[in-house]
Amino acid sequence: MKDFIKRITGLKKLEEEKQALEEARDKAVAETVRAQEAEELAKLTPKERATKKGEAWVSVLDTKVNPDNIRNGFFELDWNELFVLKLKQEGYGFEGDPEEEIVDRWFRDIVRQMLSDEGLDVNRPAGYINVTPISKGKSEVS
Repeated sequence: MKDFIKRITGLKKLEEEKQALEEARDKAVAETVRAQEAEELAKLTPKERATKKGEAWVSVLDTKVNPDNIRNGFFELDWNELFVLKLKQEGYGFEGDPEEEIVDRWFRDIVRQMLSDEGLDVNRPAGYINVTPISKGKSEVS
């Protein structure tokens, strides 16, 4: 009976239109929020973006080779705390270990794996690896 009265008085149609407008408004607000979040993410560096998303991140920032001694050079790495946490979970470090040492252990494993993949002796002398902390989350490896 109530629906019948609403239909003949036009209230039913008004309620449906009101609901449709509210749904459209909610959808527009959600799209605006998504667009603002995407715009904010686009302004971030890859490291900041990965960190905000809760992702582990590491990158080689620079590679240098000594022109006088081709066997001597360095890689400058950058990473976020989530990357170090993942390395710890994978057995590369323990609480209290400096981040640079944890990342260095991982980097050495990567280099050994590349040598092994190429059929080269992973125990051959190759100089030394020097890790110099530059700032939080950055080290120079030479």
